[in-house]
This record gives sequence, structure tokens and C-alpha cells, in this order.
Amino acid sequence: MPSFTATTPLFEVMRDPSAHGIISKEIPELANNPILHTLYHYPLGLILGTEEQLRADDTRRAEILARLTAIEPAAVREQAKAPRPQPQQDYEPADTPEASAQTSFPSTSAKWSAFEIELNGPGHGNPFTDVDLSANFSSNGSSFTVPGFYDGEGTYRIRLLVPESGTWSFTTASNARSLNGISGSFEAGAATSLGVVRVVKQFHFAYDDGTPHVPLGTTSYAWTHQGDDLEQETLRSLANGPFNKMRMCVFPKSYLFNENEPEIYPYEGSVDRGFDYLRPNPAFWAHLERRIDQLEELGIEADLILFHAYDRWGFSTMGPDADDLFVKYAVARLASKRNIWWSLANEYDLLFDKNTEDWERFADIVTANDPNGHLLSIHNCREFYDHSRPWVTHCSIQRRDIYKTAEMTTEWRAQYGKPVVIDECAYEGNIDQGWGNITGEEMTRRFWEGAIRGGYVGHGETYMDPNDVLWWAKGGSFKGTSPDRIGFLRRIISEAPGGRLEPLEGHWDVISAGLEDEHELIYFGFFQPTYRRFVKPQDITFEIDVIDTWNMTVETLPGTFQGRFRIDLPGRQYIAVRLRAVA
Repeated sequence: MPSFTATTPLFEVMRDPSAHGIISKEIPELANNPILHTLYHYPLGLILGTEEQLRADDTRRAEILARLTAIEPAAVREQAKAPRPQPQQDYEPADTPEASAQTSFPSTSAKWSAFEIELNGPGHGNPFTDVDLSANFSSNGSSFTVPGFYDGEGTYRIRLLVPESGTWSFTTASNARSLNGISGSFEAGAATSLGVVRVVKQFHFAYDDGTPHVPLGTTSYAWTHQGDDLEQETLRSLANGPFNKMRMCVFPKSYLFNENEPEIYPYEGSVDRGFDYLRPNPAFWAHLERRIDQLEELGIEADLILFHAYDRWGFSTMGPDADDLFVKYAVARLASKRNIWWSLANEYDLLFDKNTEDWERFADIVTANDPNGHLLSIHNCREFYDHSRPWVTHCSIQRRDIYKTAEMTTEWRAQYGKPVVIDECAYEGNIDQGWGNITGEEMTRRFWEGAIRGGYVGHGETYMDPNDVLWWAKGGSFKGTSPDRIGFLRRIISEAPGGRLEPLEGHWDVISAGLEDEHELIYFGFFQPTYRRFVKPQDITFEIDVIDTWNMTVETLPGTFQGRFRIDLPGRQYIAVRLRAVA
């Protein structure tokens, strides 16, 4: 790679470990700037020349630039792999009776419901790293192992999302003698939920019971870090909204409009004293679990982001030992939730301390410890991850083109052969960033464009607020005009055969989806025809609906149609036409 120059974009400089280290040490105000990521596309010389701490010191600025331009950029990020703490077999004295821990669990459960074993055991040392605990579950010839976790105050838990009805038995295994060899059984009755969302028909989703799931998602990254009043407002908004998937982070966020401290942190410690990344805070996780359960009560999938780069607490740079503990702990605690989707990262390519080897390792940890195989993805900023990797269940995409987004759904489906979920198509709002100031009309158009092309588009809002409560970050209330229209789209999709849309060929100038000559939905987007000609089989009779996707109206035209015919259209944007074959 060529050396850095004054014209090198800041992004390329910050992703290099040596350059990142120089900037962090010499200009910590820049490295910790909450809007750092909005500066990435500017050249290094311009950033140094406008940095407040350097503007009056030409000599220091020149010295820093000279040090940075003298670096030979690293071709590959090499990360030191510190030895991980390993559970020891002598964690408890040899005279401790095996299987002696007090244990409780219900005698009954249900298919696709959570079953939990609670154990009261030892708490000395650091049980989060010193104790290894799991249980082997078996029923009707099926057998698998589920990890347990420490929940503080001497309490351990093992959780299973029961995959089948029937009689289940389990036996625990642990290096802590009192937790080892505990056995039990329970009866699982008929299902009380739809089950887990899975990929079906290559490009689509359905629950375990076969019910179609059409992800119409929204994003509120840090909504669970805002305190009860605002979080309850967020839940009320979701209850009255159209969305059935919530994209959200485990860790708090430090970024534009995200400068408040959370009320509770994911690890023991404090901002002043620092955090112990090998000691998760059980109260934090209990709070997160409660919010995920509340989403399930609303019929909303929790698309949970494990890592992100917008951080001032060190959670994005903890190191491999803490990272691995975090991923396994998250899966052990939450894999029993029916409505969990795993997202390894939001904008993985901005986490400069991690490389492909790390992401592949995290994927291995998730898949090895989640017996129910929840959906698993990873999300990009500038560079796509290889979505063809076998562990990637669906493409989680942020647009890379300033204008084209949903239009690329066709290409991405062909390239990866997997469901395309455009989790970040830009946000409806009015902030200064181009990703956060599209109109409600454009957000709605992108949803329709993606849906007709056989993909799934996600929503977010970034409207300015005097209290910095922007939905995309903190939740609260919807302010935009697109949510109601997205709900209307949800209704239209539900009326299609099978409750989902499959793209069709046959029109050179517009897109369509459905079943050929049976139920076809044609979308004109930003075009505005006043009429349309059709050529259809003479022996098939159609009823036709003219759908105004913005005004949310459906007008059924009088009479029926077959063969060659023409229909009048309103001559405005955002119109769709639906052809329904008459039996």
C-alpha cells in the first residue's frame, strides 16, 4: 500500500493501527470526538488543519502530519491474541459433593417456549470466567448441549428454547463439582408461539409453524439505554406502529445526538474507575432481557447488534478474551428468546481492532452455542462482508450508493442467493447528514421498490429535536410520514398469495411481483403515467385495483379485463396497479 499523504481520507488513516495509535495519543480530542465518523471522508491534512487543538500550533501539526505520513500502512490488521482465562478443574475443593447445588426448574414447558434451570452455586473468584457450565438435553433421539451462565449472587442459569413437544431430560456438566452431574426431566406440551423466524424459499422468511414473516423493520440503536420513561414511550410507539422488527444494540452508543450516559452499564465498574470487561453486570442484562420480552409481546423481532464502533467506554476495543466472553454470554442468556436475531456488528468495517478472523470466530461461537439456530447476519458501512459465508443467513445491508438503494435488491439477490434485508436505506429526517434527511415520500418509495424486487427494507427517523431524542438513536415517538404508509404496504403484502412477494419479469420499464397471470402487483414509483396498456391472455379475466401508496387508497376499477386493454391512471407518483385473476 502507498504511504499516507495529506490528501488521504481520515478513514484510511484511522483504520491503520499505528496511525490510529498516534492520533489517539497526540490528539485524543479527535479520536474521542462523538462526530468522528462524520469526518472520515475528509482528507487528513484538512482535518489536522481544522482541529481546534492544533489550529494555533503549526509546528505540532506539521510534526504529527510528518509522523503519520512516514508510516508504511499495514496491509493486514494483526491483533495480539492474549491468552484467555480457562476454567480450572479445582475451582471447588475436591471434597465438595458433586451435584450438590440447590436446583429448581419447572416440571412442564411448551414447544418453542423458554425452559430455565436455576442453580445456586459457588461465587468465589470470578465465576464469569472461572466456571464452565452446560447441560445436555435429550428427547426422542435428539440431543444437544446448551451453555449456562452466571447471573450474580451465586446464581447460575441454563436456558433452552424447547424445540419439540415431548419428554425431555437433561444432565449438567461443570468444572464446579457442586454444579456437575445434576439431572432432571420435564414435559413439553404443544406450541404456544409461532416459533423462530427462519429463511424459507431461499429469499424469504417464515416462523417455525409456517406463518410467513415479512420483515418491515425499524432502527433505534440505543433505545434500551435511555431510562424507563423514554423506553416506555418507545414501546407505546411500537405498539401503535407497523413495524415487526427492531434493530438495536447491546452496548450504549457514543455519537452524534448520542452523548448522554446510560443509566446502567454492561460491565461492573464505572466511567471514572473503568470497567472490568470480564465481569458482566447481571442487572444490565436483566434489563435488556425485559425489553426484548416486551418486544415479543408486541410481535416484534429483536435484531440484536453485538458490536459497534460508536463507543467511548472501551466496549469496542476490549480484546479477544473479553470479546469472546461477551459473545458467549450474550448467546447463553438470550438464545432462549424466540424473537432474537443475531447481528454480529453494525458497520463491522469501522471496528478497526477486529479483522475477518475475529468475525468468523464470533460466528462460530454463536452457532456453536445457539441450538435453535436463530438468524445471523453482519452489517457494513463501506465494504460488504462476504454474505456468501455459510453462517450468514441473510444479507444485512447499508446502501453504498448515495441514491440507489432498494434498486440494488435484484442484483444482491442474484449475487448472494439469500434474503436481502436493507437495514439501512437512509433515514427519514432533516439532520445535516445525507444518510439522515430523506423525505417520507422517498422512504416509502424505497420500501415499495425493495418489496416488489423481493427484498425487505428498514426504516429509521432522524428529525431534529430540542432534547436530542431522535428515533434512530433513542426511540421516543415517530415524527415522520412514512410509518403509516409502511403499515399500508404491510397490508398489501399480506393480501398477496402466500403472504409474500416474489419478483416477476415481463415489464421493461416498471417492476412487478406476485404470481404471473394470477395476482400481480406493478409499482410505478416516481413515474407518473396517466394510462397503461396491457397484453394478457384472452382466456383469463382480471379485476384491477389502482393503489395510491402515498394516500393509502385502493380503487377497484369497474368491470373486468382480458386480452389487450388500457386502463386510466391518475398521472401522479407512487401509484401501483394490482391485477387479480377472477376464478
